Amino acid sequence: MTAAVAHPAPAHMRRNVIVLSAAQALSMSTAVLVFSVSALAGATFGVDPALVTLPLSLQMVATMLATFPLAHLMAKVGRRAGFSVGQLFGIAGGLVSMVALNTGDFALFCAGGVLLGIHNASWQFLRFAAAETSSESFRPRAISWVLAGGIVAAVIGGELAKESREFLPAIFAGSYVATALLAAACIGLLQLLRMPPLPRASEEEGGRPFKQIAAQPAFIVAVLAAMFGYGVMSLEMVATPLAMTMCGFSFNESAWVIQWHVLGMFVPSFFTGNLIKRFGVLPIIITGALLNIACVAVALAGVDLANFFLAMVILGVGWNFMYIGGTTLLTETYRPQERAKVQAFNDCMVFGAVALASFGSGAMQNALGWSAVNLFTIAPIGLSLMAALWLLMMRRRASAAQAA
Repeated sequence: MTAAVAHPAPAHMRRNVIVLSAAQALSMSTAVLVFSVSALAGATFGVDPALVTLPLSLQMVATMLATFPLAHLMAKVGRRAGFSVGQLFGIAGGLVSMVALNTGDFALFCAGGVLLGIHNASWQFLRFAAAETSSESFRPRAISWVLAGGIVAAVIGGELAKESREFLPAIFAGSYVATALLAAACIGLLQLLRMPPLPRASEEEGGRPFKQIAAQPAFIVAVLAAMFGYGVMSLEMVATPLAMTMCGFSFNESAWVIQWHVLGMFVPSFFTGNLIKRFGVLPIIITGALLNIACVAVALAGVDLANFFLAMVILGVGWNFMYIGGTTLLTETYRPQERAKVQAFNDCMVFGAVALASFGSGAMQNALGWSAVNLFTIAPIGLSLMAALWLLMMRRRASAAQAA
């Protein structure tokens, strides 16, 4: 990494991280809002119950497919311009979804989901931008601080979900107008960003063959942690409003649970970076996996409001540890000129898992029920847990051998 990236002035680092964190807050607010209302909005079209999460699934597929083109776009035009382009898709997606709800057009609603998916793909790179603008010692905290913007998102997105759903005659149409306004505000904010120079195009296309990068044990564990941590979180988060509705809870109660879930996802960001510095990245990933398993135990214990609340808060903290841990570990596996392809591949895998999870959650919840949704998560989390334990043992053995 160039000197400008590795050793920026501390004030410059903090300024960029604050802007990136605020952009994360606005962008994640749209995601919280959409996650809270999408499945319920889909149900208003009168389609097969198994299809109510299709717009959200298409959104995640679009996120997955957009990661590579957006990564290369940002490599050519810079982070600020690339992020701004992504927010334009957020405006378009919100407005298209609003029109679809007003006209009762489910296919158009799916198209709006695709546009919102491209928007999602763009702001996922905010955490990598934080790593690029920070020194090595500050990097875990910078990633955590940016993701801490989700705390504001939990409040904004959750409250907007409750207050905007009846803003227009078509229920939930106002929620999508709110997503467009949030994206527009984010474009203005992003103009304050001053990122270090990116590698030139010739440098960005260089580096080691991807097969060599992907063969690193740390790369495998990092991708598994982020992919399964996010995929399982999405499976549970999308199914929760449906499950709560089936159990007789109101929309406001399910929105409240999702709001606290998002707080669980992001409040730990204030100290996750420090925990990684103190204990190491692998113990944090392992703890996150164990918290996911604890979430399943709580969810299977009953269907009272307290069970949904506690399970989703625990799930949020588990996601935080696995996702920040995976992202931090991933930054150890690539060189500056390799970052576009590595970051794009990682997010492609993450949102491929999220797309499958979000689509499967609706069908699984309707066909098999809440208990099946929870039991299904044990296998992927268990695989990620075993991979992290394996790498931890390998590293400790290597350290012991060097000490000897």
